[in-house]
Amino acid sequence: MSNNIKLNKDVFNKNSYTKVIDTKFKELGVKTVEEQIQEQPSVQEFFNMYNELFFQINELGPTNSHEFLVKTSGEYINFSAENDIILLLQAEIATLREQLLEAQKQYLINKE
Repeated sequence: MSNNIKLNKDVFNKNSYTKVIDTKFKELGVKTVEEQIQEQPSVQEFFNMYNELFFQINELGPTNSHEFLVKTSGEYINFSAENDIILLLQAEIATLREQLLEAQKQYLINKE
């Protein structure tokens, strides 16, 4: 009842070992930084994807929404400062309109 098992052993010398055996650990799924960077979409590819997904993105929400994109992009370009300037200019326009209206009233009174 004895069974003989034949074992084979492959042996490589130092020079041929690196040619036959992959020593970069690609089998584990670890990617180099360069490989990760190459997989990132370009700016053009990003906007193409954004346009394709536009109506699938939630309008509001703390993340993954149009609201989130507006807030984070607005913070990045300091949009609130520009918005403050717009509000100041609108207030100045309102004041000038009031002054113009008052001047027109005075003109009509003096004309009579």
